[in-house]
Amino acid sequence: MKKELIIFITILVILSLGMHFKEWMDHPLTHAMALPSSGAYGIGAAHPFIFTLIVYLIFIALRGIIKIFKK
Repeated sequence: MKKELIIFITILVILSLGMHFKEWMDHPLTHAMALPSSGAYGIGAAHPFIFTLIVYLIFIALRGIIKIFKK
């Protein structure tokens, strides 16, 4: 469980930095404080977690496929 949480948080950080690198480097606190009022695809403040969950589920599926072929 701890390993999966670390993987999830790592994906969250990588996606956040990948999509909003300039904002995180220029003014990170302002960017983080604006999260509740964000309007990304109508999802709002939950969008980082929803997108991370989607990528995480793809990651789990790929791990499962690799596990099947290793047998």
